[in-house]
Amino acid sequence: MAQYLSQTLLRQLADDVETIRQTAENEFGSLSATELLQRPGPAKWSIAECLEHLNTYSRYYLPLIELAIQHGEQRQLVATFTFSSSWLGDYFVRMMQPPAEGKTGSRYKAAKRHLPAPTLNPEAVWIEFIQQQARLGDLLQQAQHVHIGRLKIAISLSRWIRLSLGDVLRFVVVHEQRHLLQAQRVLHTFDLIQ
Repeated sequence: MAQYLSQTLLRQLADDVETIRQTAENEFGSLSATELLQRPGPAKWSIAECLEHLNTYSRYYLPLIELAIQHGEQRQLVATFTFSSSWLGDYFVRMMQPPAEGKTGSRYKAAKRHLPAPTLNPEAVWIEFIQQQARLGDLLQQAQHVHIGRLKIAISLSRWIRLSLGDVLRFVVVHEQRHLLQAQRVLHTFDLIQ
């Protein structure tokens, strides 16, 4: 179980989300719908599918994160100086951690509820992704006022498994980093860089 300075952790996560948003805008913002939907192989995801996968997670987690923060404010669970992650939270974060440069990370099959739809409107996917990044950034700011270790959220794969708000925030951000790298690999596969 790792221990973090709560405010430092939340600021770092907010910086990471801003980097994700800027990278996505710089690298994918000027691509055409055709380019966003282009798959590098038959069983591989396009850039739009990578982003839609992240959108499915945001649709699940962001409302629950917002609700947890509201409950923390109502119950006056004020922020603490440190945050201790759980062993399970650390496990999920390590599992999703993007691989080191030049290494191939473990591959995981996406849960059915998080698979991209067979037909996508890439423009709508793109707009939602950018909006969700802004919303996540706002929630990370709001989370600075509550006890991120005491508030719990059920994970999307099982309502029976609950992680602290701090661990969920860490997981959401590393998961986004992982799939942003996947989308960047698609971009480089087709040499679509503008």
